[in-house]
Amino acid sequence: MPGGVRTPEGWEVTWTGCAVMGILNVTPDSFSDGGRHAGLEAALAHARAMRDAGAFMIDVGGESTRPGADPVPADVEIDRVRPVLRALAGESVLLSVDTLKPEVARAALEAGAHLVNDVSGLRDPAMVAACAEAGAAACVMHMQGEPRTMQHAPHYGDVMAEVHGYLRSQAQRVQAAGVPSVLLDPGLGFGKTVEHNLALLRALPDLTDGQWPVLVGASRKGLIGRLADVPVASERDPGSLALHLHAARQGAAMVRVHAVAAHVQALRVQAALNGTNGAGPLQSPA
Repeated sequence: MPGGVRTPEGWEVTWTGCAVMGILNVTPDSFSDGGRHAGLEAALAHARAMRDAGAFMIDVGGESTRPGADPVPADVEIDRVRPVLRALAGESVLLSVDTLKPEVARAALEAGAHLVNDVSGLRDPAMVAACAEAGAAACVMHMQGEPRTMQHAPHYGDVMAEVHGYLRSQAQRVQAAGVPSVLLDPGLGFGKTVEHNLALLRALPDLTDGQWPVLVGASRKGLIGRLADVPVASERDPGSLALHLHAARQGAAMVRVHAVAAHVQALRVQAALNGTNGAGPLQSPA
């Protein structure tokens, strides 16, 4: 594992400050960059550029989870992500697979992924089993509903209490089932209104103060478009930086981004001004 130290339990990677996870969509229909990296050579070139720009991890996704997205058959998703993961597996970067299907997670872990980033929060017992059997770390995200319908009518009594409570209880459950370590992700934009998203961003200290590292992914999301009146997703990087710098100041251990170089630069400057914050372990036998 790149940057890892072997322990009796497997490999462990630790970091200080807020690390950057680079987004690699190998899909034709992702909301911001669909189709740009669907070919293997384009995907690898982009992954290596993000690595060279300072990405701590590359998150490879073969199915769009934008609001209203239709599901993709597992075999299609596997055919999209597996060649990319295999080609990058020997290179000096950590790899994540962005999927909610256990069979895709298994194929990705066999191809070299170190972490499973499941937007459904490991609700499926088969996904928990896939991670536990491989000894792979996982990201537990909160999503109300499912991608096709999650933005129809999001509703919470107390969004912070419900989201944070779910994440903590789910982290305990999946670790008790054998998943070695987890990241928590509040799931901005996944079954949340603008007000819900802002409440969760303001409440980050409550989540980052716990035992699990926190991942925040606001990159180019509709929240920024509505707050700053920017209808084109690819033009939302300045707003993405603002939200992710806020997350880092509140203790987030990782941010998931499209614009890797800009985020690495901004986070380094912020760290010099304020000192590092956020820290996280990642364990895997890979």
